[in-house]
Amino acid sequence: MVHHVVMWNFKPEITEDRKAELKVNMEKNLKALTDVVPGLLTVDFITAPIPSSTHDMALITTLEKKEDIAVYANHPAHVKVADTYVRPYVCDRCCLDFE
Repeated sequence: MVHHVVMWNFKPEITEDRKAELKVNMEKNLKALTDVVPGLLTVDFITAPIPSSTHDMALITTLEKKEDIAVYANHPAHVKVADTYVRPYVCDRCCLDFE
């Protein structure tokens, strides 16, 4: 089993009013990928980090094996979700994959 953790900040131009709505859309659409992407076992989306955090949100996924990270990254459903609900609004991406 492997874990894929990604953290982001919102782009500076995203207003406070929009952040909650965007997080809801990100979470809903990223979690829906568990039924679509082979090897993707779980998706957790952290929307309320504590004040000591350096990022606005985090995605924590569990996959069956290391090779599934590439499957997930390139899967058309993931690319569509990322391009529609995540990438237009975020910056400062950090990623950590581990077994």
